[in-house]
Amino acid sequence: MSMAKRTDTQSPAPHAADSHDLIRVHGARVNNLRDVSIEIPKRRLTVFTGVSGSGKSSLVFGTIAAESQRMINETYSAFVQGFMPTLARPEVDVLDGLTTVITVDQQRLGADPRSTVGTATDANAMLRILFSRLGKPHIGSPQAFSFNVASVQASGAFKVDRGADRTRTVKRTFTRTGGMCTRCEGRGTVSDIDLTQLYDDSKSIAEGAFTIPGWKSDSFWTVRVYAESGLLDPDKPIRRFTKKEMQDFLYREPTKVKVEGVNLTYEGLIPKIQKSFLSKDKEALQPHIREFVERAVTFTTCPECDGSRLSEEARSSKIRKLSIADACAMQINDLAEWVRGLDDPSVAPLLAALGRTLDSFVEIGLGYLSLDRPSGTLSGGEAQRVKMIRHLGSSLTDVTYVFDEPTIGLHPHDIQRMNDLLLRLRDKGNTVLVVEHKPQTIAIADHVVDLGPGAGTGGGTVCFEGTVEGLRAGDTITGRHLGDRTVVKETVREPTGTLEIRGATAHNLQGVDVDIPLGVLTVVTGVAGSGKSSLVHGSIPAGADVVPVDQGAIRGSRRSNPATYTGLLDPIRKAFAKANGVKPALFSSNSEGACPTCNGAGVIYTDLAMMAGVATTCEECEGNRFEASVLDYHLGGRDISEVLAMSVTEAEEFFGAGEARTPAAHRILERLADVGLGYLSLGQPLTTLSGGERQRLKLATHMAEKGGVYVLDEPTTGLHLADVEQLLGLLDRLVDSGKSVIVVEHHQAVMAHADWIIDLGPGAGHDGGRIVFEGTPADLVAARSTLTGEHLAQYAGA
Repeated sequence: MSMAKRTDTQSPAPHAADSHDLIRVHGARVNNLRDVSIEIPKRRLTVFTGVSGSGKSSLVFGTIAAESQRMINETYSAFVQGFMPTLARPEVDVLDGLTTVITVDQQRLGADPRSTVGTATDANAMLRILFSRLGKPHIGSPQAFSFNVASVQASGAFKVDRGADRTRTVKRTFTRTGGMCTRCEGRGTVSDIDLTQLYDDSKSIAEGAFTIPGWKSDSFWTVRVYAESGLLDPDKPIRRFTKKEMQDFLYREPTKVKVEGVNLTYEGLIPKIQKSFLSKDKEALQPHIREFVERAVTFTTCPECDGSRLSEEARSSKIRKLSIADACAMQINDLAEWVRGLDDPSVAPLLAALGRTLDSFVEIGLGYLSLDRPSGTLSGGEAQRVKMIRHLGSSLTDVTYVFDEPTIGLHPHDIQRMNDLLLRLRDKGNTVLVVEHKPQTIAIADHVVDLGPGAGTGGGTVCFEGTVEGLRAGDTITGRHLGDRTVVKETVREPTGTLEIRGATAHNLQGVDVDIPLGVLTVVTGVAGSGKSSLVHGSIPAGADVVPVDQGAIRGSRRSNPATYTGLLDPIRKAFAKANGVKPALFSSNSEGACPTCNGAGVIYTDLAMMAGVATTCEECEGNRFEASVLDYHLGGRDISEVLAMSVTEAEEFFGAGEARTPAAHRILERLADVGLGYLSLGQPLTTLSGGERQRLKLATHMAEKGGVYVLDEPTTGLHLADVEQLLGLLDRLVDSGKSVIVVEHHQAVMAHADWIIDLGPGAGHDGGRIVFEGTPADLVAARSTLTGEHLAQYAGA
């Protein structure tokens, strides 16, 4: 008798482990977030949007990523935690369902002269092992191919103590073969000091031969040491010095001398200049000294290693007629082909791993780079994509990837490729969180979180959560602007002159000749790696009166704020001092006015070793940084701490009229409002600003400079669609005031607004470096002859 099979109409109850499919955030208050509570689906692509300063980074990086990292660090022993950065718990009530977070941010790779694309990605390490195994002739271990390792030899004796009367002497010899070029010490360039910029050799020291800034003839420590050292004749013109005098004058080792009975150190001019000017960070020097350094020091390619950084021995070992220097100088897509052609079973795993890494470069759109490219020369977008490489081939699943505007520096043509990568990471079972403004990337999201409604104190709330269709239909700023299209400019301004570039060959430029029109808004565009930055930053002739505004980090501690960085605090302090008849230094929290308990920091830091340090608000000044007596002085009814707590917009009104009217301060505040930073408070620490905010702060500062040509590097970085319109208005005002503006940009709205477009391409790396179009935006759309033309035509609906 056959029994009928039993069929269950009910599905089995879900396993308890499968119920954790959300990341729950409840009561987040980091920076400007106002008790944000939100649920983010796992194993989906979630895009966070909102105007610049609305709290996107505070939620994604400052809350979710920071707490995940902190909890992972806590799994290590106290000993290991002592070596890790200490992280405080974010201000949030509940964070539930977190997975391991991998952060891929826009921080530029270190600009250390010894760091290259190869050293930053492990590709160099694998190449060095490859050459140490297969290179002919064999010259040594992988270190022999490293330009960061010097060759050393040492020998000596040491005593081994084995108890009473049992010591014995052991002799040891140590040698290490490194690949560093001995002339440039692995830097690839050698610096040379132009002596004509240091002194006028037709004059004597007594007649004031030195032309170095700050070297006054009566200075005890500089000029008088040379004049009264007894080693030189101060009344003899420098060109008539004997060979010995010249050697002493330029190169003498530090020597004790007496000047007017005081013991001083005499040192040759060259080492003295190197110590006092060249050992300091160029960006931190005062403008007139930086100008002197740029004039007096020339960097030339090392003649011994021809810029490869490697010793002759390291370059002599070859695989299939190629040295490691040749391999690093090749474009990565060509190098990947060469590696695929090698077939040696003894290094098969190494070849496979190296091939995967190089293929990842090509796949992510960086095949045009070479491994010897200095990492400091990469743009923010390129640096972010280099960091992505190590995650592409990863077998990890169920982790959370956090991206900060991954489309930065990408042409519309390249954004599709980036979208595919984000979707691929999601399809492997990962949670992908993306902070983004570009409609192309927002469109692929499974879930959208829109923060706002405004920026700074006007933001920090969730305006919308749901699908892209819901966002388009919703009445939020992002939803309204998602379908924005700009009409191509029909009438363009007439140029007032031209900036000539002839035979430009920087990086991949192929002898480019171009006339950049002046007095108009010029946009330089083209796919990533086509040569835009090489043309604009590397080829504009010296002395062209250029003010560059790039995306480099602003130097500043938590004591720096927009008021100190822009110079706004000086007129404010003077106005307070004048109104109250006291010294301006009293109104500085870094000087005499500082609260004595917290030294003007506003908080007291307690270091707890491997535990997160605790910052408690100073009880004496209640966090306002100033000594109590300073707050008794008022200007327009406000004390200095109240003024620093104002937003730019409030302060602009405050210093614009009435008792507090201060024209110098008002001018700076107007510029800050012009660049869209009206919501920032004057005392907000610089360390809390986003990348886009930093660039706009720089732009506001540079707007006061006298330069006639402004060069902007992707000013729409970090800008919401609604803010792009304001930026275009600012660029128009700059041009109308008689300036020339050159913008390196991919945003179609900026292209459509240009008076003149220069399009580079047609591809990247050695497939680029040529000008494929010059003309007005209308002509580019009509011709549709380039990738840019195609995308601009689609955007403008032409």
